[in-house]
Amino acid sequence: MTDRRRISSGSPYEPKIGFSRAVRAGDTIYVSGTVAWGDDRRLVGEGDVYAQANQTIANIEKALIEAGASLRDVVRTRIYVIDISRIEEVARAHGEAFGEIRPASSMVQVSALAEPEMLVEIEAVAVV
Repeated sequence: MTDRRRISSGSPYEPKIGFSRAVRAGDTIYVSGTVAWGDDRRLVGEGDVYAQANQTIANIEKALIEAGASLRDVVRTRIYVIDISRIEEVARAHGEAFGEIRPASSMVQVSALAEPEMLVEIEAVAVV
């Protein structure tokens, strides 16, 4: 059996829903759907998809570092947006973070995220 290590962000959703920000199983790290919570537990960039995507990626990076990885180890991202017409803003943030890494990726529009102010959610898989 592979050792599993859970990484928590301290989100109030984790115990309510029963999930971890990330789980490392062997050499693979799975990062749950992540949004733009700041260190102060407030959403960063209300109304600004680019700012939210940047903060989301920073939150993913923080979880990866705690799990012993980095953005360079990411092999897959999934991006959920509530307005696909703003693809350029999300793509710019993703490209700035992953342009040289070029993980497999998907971007899809969803009808809503957990809170109405949330505009983007990203999940990631990394292999170290």
